[in-house]
Amino acid sequence: MLSVSFVCLGNICRSPVAEAVFKNIAKERGFASFVSVRSFGTSDYEEGNPVYPPAARTLAAHGITGFEHRSRLLTLADVKNSDYILVMDDMNFRDVARIAGDGAAGKILRLGSFLPSGGDIADPYYTRDFERAYSDIAGACSAFADYIAKKHPAALGIL
Repeated sequence: MLSVSFVCLGNICRSPVAEAVFKNIAKERGFASFVSVRSFGTSDYEEGNPVYPPAARTLAAHGITGFEHRSRLLTLADVKNSDYILVMDDMNFRDVARIAGDGAAGKILRLGSFLPSGGDIADPYYTRDFERAYSDIAGACSAFADYIAKKHPAALGIL
């Protein structure tokens, strides 16, 4: 089973949206039972809190409902147990690399790198543009699903 973790600062906006979107994509593509999907934050500011209401409303507006989530802080054990760690921006990349030490070479990727434009996934907590964040996350998650399907077809049950 492949383990995929999405990471942002507080784990109440971008990374839980990415978790929910990617779970939905995995279900639609028939590999949900072959992948473990989680999300984390690099700070404990929001630890234990649910998805930020505007982010939850954006998910619901796109047909993703019933997603239960509480913010969790990323630990070294989580890094070690992840095959892929997809971060939302450069600050998240640096924070995960600091937590991971030398143990995460090649497994930390920028989610936005899977978009044609590349770059960061802007934080809607600050930009207030939840629709743009959703669109970027959904596009990048779809491209990431294509990437792992090509790289790990047997692990995802793709023959």
